[in-house]
Amino acid sequence: MTKVAIISLGCARNDVDSEELAAKLKADGLILEKDPEKADAVLVNTCGFIEQAKKDSIDTLLEASELKNSSGVKAVVAVGCMAERYGAELEQALPEADAILGFDDYPDIAQKVMRILNGEKLAAPKVQDRRLLLPVTPVERKQAAKFSHRTRLESGPSSPLKIASGCDRRCTFCAIPRFRGSYISRSIEEIVDEAHWLASEGVKEVFLVSENTTSYGKDLGDLRSLEKLIEELAKINGLDWIRLSYLQPAEMRPSLTKSILETEKVVPYFDLSFQHASNSLLRRMKRFGSKDEFLSMISEIRTANPAAGIRSNFIVGFVQESESEFEELMSFIELADLDSIGIFEYANEDNTAAFDYEGQISSGEKRQRFNELKFLAEELIDQRAASRVGEQTQVLIEGLEDGQYFGRSRHQGPDVDGTTHLPMGKYKVGQLVNISVTSNLGADLIGEEL
Repeated sequence: MTKVAIISLGCARNDVDSEELAAKLKADGLILEKDPEKADAVLVNTCGFIEQAKKDSIDTLLEASELKNSSGVKAVVAVGCMAERYGAELEQALPEADAILGFDDYPDIAQKVMRILNGEKLAAPKVQDRRLLLPVTPVERKQAAKFSHRTRLESGPSSPLKIASGCDRRCTFCAIPRFRGSYISRSIEEIVDEAHWLASEGVKEVFLVSENTTSYGKDLGDLRSLEKLIEELAKINGLDWIRLSYLQPAEMRPSLTKSILETEKVVPYFDLSFQHASNSLLRRMKRFGSKDEFLSMISEIRTANPAAGIRSNFIVGFVQESESEFEELMSFIELADLDSIGIFEYANEDNTAAFDYEGQISSGEKRQRFNELKFLAEELIDQRAASRVGEQTQVLIEGLEDGQYFGRSRHQGPDVDGTTHLPMGKYKVGQLVNISVTSNLGADLIGEEL
């Protein structure tokens, strides 16, 4: 009986891919093994987004390859975004991996793994611009977006639910569309069917994920598809929370904001991808918006629901970022009152439009600005969390650690935001508990049951 372990790196979309791979392996008779040391083959689902993610992927592949000397592991296979993005280049640079497989290898992944274990050398994926592979007919598009069954690799009460793949935007700092392809929405019916399955597996919260969630449905001919989707998801018995991720500010619309704030079971949570606040710099990124427009958007959300959670990511040190543009970003973050803030140094990624731009910021200057903005962000996040003391909310219980139950409040997204701790009481994982916030520790909250 051949045993395969899957190590999933990167974002929630990658986690869904890993569970789809697990289902294919299981369907073809292979055994899923949680402990890599006990597996015959280890699949590392890599991330190829930024330099640190690529380094983590390589380190994980090297660690897995060492198991071939100390355990029964016979093969280590790289899959995922980094494998797709670099193909033969990664194969040459990393001989410790027994194979590099791309997205086109996924449909018959079990057969590919068996061939590798039998000593066959498989070719690495040919690097290509997957945007050029966009299906053109409705039938082809539907087939390309078709749901591939999943086997859950984690048993928690929350699960990502992929609603689309790819991206049609052309942000100058991002290579994702090139190796993930153009945007293809899954049908509402397929997404709802998968959500029913997740609910039957004990999932209480679905986290809608894609490269750009606000684009959902534009290729289906209905720009209100996302609003219709969350209405259908809210009807599913057993699901308690519906959460949306990665909302593009330029594509936000009043009807979507209204649906998020007013649809039963949809938590008031806005993961808005601002990236910067300077209009001139955003245009160099081929993004849209400005400090005033973003502040107005936040104000409208908070006027409708003062307890709404709002988070965002920001890039510092982008090409030609002037001191005044950086100061404008600092000013915006001071005024925005965000619950969670991610700060990234600009990485000059190959195969992006900005790669050859003149006016690259020195690494020292980028690091200085990163540290300055990170210090400010941490202080502001602490202040925002402290302002929630006395607030009444709900917590989804996720586990027990050091005698305390922990979970997430309605404004806290999985993995990227803070957590909420309940020092007193006994609860079950997946239980929703009504609490009053009593204190905070940075972004984390401490509460007591009402």
